[in-house]
Order: sequence, then C-alpha cells, then structure tokens
Amino acid sequence: MKRKLLYIGNQLADKGRTPTTIDRLAPRLKDMGFEVLTASSKENKFLRLLDMLWTTWRFASASNLVLIDTYSTTNFWYAVWVARICRFRKCPYIPYLHGGNLPERLSTNPKTSRNLFGKAKIIVSPSSYLIQQFKEAGFDRLHLIPNFINLSDYPRKDRSQLRPRLLWVRSFAAIYNPQMALDVVEKLMVKYPTVELCMVGPDKDGSLYSCQRYAREKELPVRFTGKLGKEQWIELSQAYDIFINTTHFDNMPVSVIEAMTLGLIVVSTNVGGIPYLIEHGKEGYLVPDGDAQAMASQVSQLLESPDGASSIQEQASEIIKRFDWSQVQEEWKSLLRE
Repeated sequence: MKRKLLYIGNQLADKGRTPTTIDRLAPRLKDMGFEVLTASSKENKFLRLLDMLWTTWRFASASNLVLIDTYSTTNFWYAVWVARICRFRKCPYIPYLHGGNLPERLSTNPKTSRNLFGKAKIIVSPSSYLIQQFKEAGFDRLHLIPNFINLSDYPRKDRSQLRPRLLWVRSFAAIYNPQMALDVVEKLMVKYPTVELCMVGPDKDGSLYSCQRYAREKELPVRFTGKLGKEQWIELSQAYDIFINTTHFDNMPVSVIEAMTLGLIVVSTNVGGIPYLIEHGKEGYLVPDGDAQAMASQVSQLLESPDGASSIQEQASEIIKRFDWSQVQEEWKSLLRE
C-alpha cells in the first residue's frame, strides 16, 4: 500500500515564479511510489494560506506524514499554522528548512519556534549551516538531505580562459541583493570596458524594475532576460564564464550548485550556507556580504590570473557529485518510509 504524503509549500512555478522545492521534489516523490497531495498553487498570498490550511485540515488525518516547506520571512507563518493543524489532527509532520535567515526566527520568535520545530517528527534541511544553527539552539532529530539536480542535464564547459562575462541567476528580490551585481559591473567597467552582465530571473518585489532603471541611467552593459526555463538558461550559460551570487541570506541555493556543475567560476557573498558549499579559493570564491568592491576585485583578480580556473572547476565538480538525484533519492526514500 502506498504511503500517503501531504506536501505543503509555495507551488508557484506554473504562475511564472521560480520553481521552489515543492515544484521540484513533489513529482520525484510520486515517481518513487508515494501518493502525494500538494498545496498550494494559489497566487494570492491570503488565498494560498487558506488553501494550505484547508487542505491540511481536510487531509492530514488520512496522511502518513506532512512535509512543510519552511522559510524565514512571511512564509514562516504558513508553516506555523499548518503545523498547529497537524498537531491537532495528530498527524506527524516534517519542517523542511529553506530560509537562510531561520536562525534569526529562533531568537525573535522562540516560543513559536519551539512549538513548530520541537514537536516535529524530524527536522530536515539541505543546509549544513541550518542543521548546525538548529543544533546549537537545542533542537535534535535533525537530518541533512542535500538539494538535488540531475548532473547529466548540465554540460560542463572548460573555462580555463576567462572573459569578463558575468552571469547572475535568481529571482529579483531585495533579499538576493541584485543591485550589488550592477555595482560590481559598474566598478569593473573602469578596467574592463568589454565587461558584460546577464541577469536571469523573474521579478518578486519590484527589484527588477529598479535594476533596469539603474542600468539605463548608468548605461551599464547588462542584459535582463526575465524568467527562463531550465534548458534555456543552461544554453545561455555557455556564453558566460563567471557566476556572481550577491544574496544577503542564503541556504544551499540550487542556482549556485547548477553553476558549479556547468563549470562556471562562482564568486559569492559569504553568507548562510554558502561557506558550507564553497571553501574560498578551492571550489569558488567568497566575499563579504554587500561588498561590491570586494567582489569586483575578486573578479578582476580572476581575469588577471586565470591559471587557477581549471583547479576550481575540478574541485567544484567533485563537490557537486553528492547532489545528484540518484544519490539524494535514496535518502528521501529511507526517511519517508520510516
């Protein structure tokens, strides 16, 4: 008999948003033989919350387990209320931690956090950083399951000869600090007049329009593609050599894992779970949060001395092997069938 899973998260890929974990993982769980019901794909936040709560109330008792995508901003409260219904309906639940700023929630909302996380069957996260932060906060029953990709979908290109062609892939939102990417290219233009930046992703909070306006005013060599499908941006990536990740908070971003798999040289802010993925100078390069000058200097150093690019590629390719779905699926299978 199939085990029944209820999966609660922001399932908005069909609404033009960047695919989240529920969009990617739910179909895989079905392929593994689980019966999976999901919520919610409602675009309006209030309606989405209502749909999540109603679906949980209606189906939790008939489910073996409820999996809850848990973030650190407004969506944190979705998880809080869904978990309360699970406890009332006496259904075990697993918070699946994604929000890079969740440790702040543990201190600003301690009682709510104790109820949400302390009463869970187990806490899962793809981030060693979050696992460590939750362990230090006194939580146990923690389980690390990495984010996943299909490595065979990402052709690696040799980038031993680097050009000043930069790629940024993320939703345009203040938390991901897209403005920093523009500041980086503006600083690089002084030394590298042929520098180019391509920014891929949909708008989330108006940041895209702010960035487009700034780029026009400063006459920056920036291309904005909007949201692209996976195959489209993978094909586009072949024209670029350096991947910049400018986020203020982060967990274990799939976009950075994908960039490493493609052979792009990653320069990222040193935040959240990123140092657990990249050791500076080994699998990529790290700079302080919000420091556009440091990122521009690191890119410049790469361009001036590209000898280490091949070594970075090789070491990154070894690290990302553990993110292949063929390995990760076994961990999910073992956990969800307990």
